Amino acid sequence: MTLQTLALRDFRNYAQAELELSPGVNVFCGENAQGKTNILEAVGLLSTMRLFRSGQKRDAIRFGASQAEVTGDFFAEKREMSIHAVIPSAGRVQLTVNGVKQKRLSDASGLLRTVLFCPEDLLLIREGAAARRRFMDIALSQLRPNYARYLSEYGRLHENKTRILKDAEEKPSLLDTLDDFSFRMSMIGGHIVRYRAYYLRSLMEKAQGIHASISGKDEQLSYVYRTVSTVDDPFASAKDIGMRIWEHACAHRAAEIAAKACLSGPHKDDLELTIGGKSAKAFGSQGQVRTCALSLKLAERDMFFDDSGEYPVLLLDDVLSELDAKRQDFVLNRIENGQVLITCCEPEKLAQVEGGRLFAVENGTVKKVRKKR
Repeated sequence: MTLQTLALRDFRNYAQAELELSPGVNVFCGENAQGKTNILEAVGLLSTMRLFRSGQKRDAIRFGASQAEVTGDFFAEKREMSIHAVIPSAGRVQLTVNGVKQKRLSDASGLLRTVLFCPEDLLLIREGAAARRRFMDIALSQLRPNYARYLSEYGRLHENKTRILKDAEEKPSLLDTLDDFSFRMSMIGGHIVRYRAYYLRSLMEKAQGIHASISGKDEQLSYVYRTVSTVDDPFASAKDIGMRIWEHACAHRAAEIAAKACLSGPHKDDLELTIGGKSAKAFGSQGQVRTCALSLKLAERDMFFDDSGEYPVLLLDDVLSELDAKRQDFVLNRIENGQVLITCCEPEKLAQVEGGRLFAVENGTVKKVRKKR
């Protein structure tokens, strides 16, 4: 999988930019706050339909502009493809794939596959459960387009149910529809839990091997998938899991009304990681936590390759500067295959990476400097 060209118009701090990318390594170098990360975020938008630094897509529009546009031409699954996204200041994002307008953003999930590794990901283990759910959701939405659709539907149901719970005190009649929303959320949730369980089992098998290669076999990486307590088998059929979630929702109905919040469902799932039998979040050292996060990200990349036979586009956002020399070498030695986009302030640190292109980024402009040898 190779992103061949990327075009930006009024995206973040770019008035206009057109880039021709190497199928190998592309290094974007410049001082801080010049627009390096914006390039990676534009690529990520075409892949996941999300902005990894902001949940509000309108934040991507350059100050004073009415809309932002991002276009990517890429080669995947032995064919040429193109995705064009228009982000208006008001209204929904407009998405076109190969000239055909898409009805739903989820319809384009998984066409251009990417794996993002940024400094915030090194804190993935320390953060709350939402960060680890987001990690699972972004990967699964690309690997399994149906998952993206289930997740989108679940999000809409969750939003409506939350509104009912918050407004029910003033409008008690709203509670007449509460059980219907809870049941539909439960059944959709059954699919989400099952997808996550199978994904995590495969991902962690790879992550454990990578982790052992970095840290040694004495520090074994393990995991537990935490979902709704009534779900005793997350690998069961989606219907059976959904009924288990529905059972939990019924038992917590009164509590949800009192709390005015959805207390039951896979929107509260978590991935618990342990190193040597101890909680990585609570007891892991800084080095252990970074090794754990690094293992998850590299395992994610390998999962994409196993699924399609193509490496996803790897986006490394200034992450090398946050790693020690040993971990830097480990990352660089694993990106010999596939396309990579790297941002950094000191390109000399990437001297060992062969081939590719070097770009200079300054105040929203990008210039190809030279071909790296």
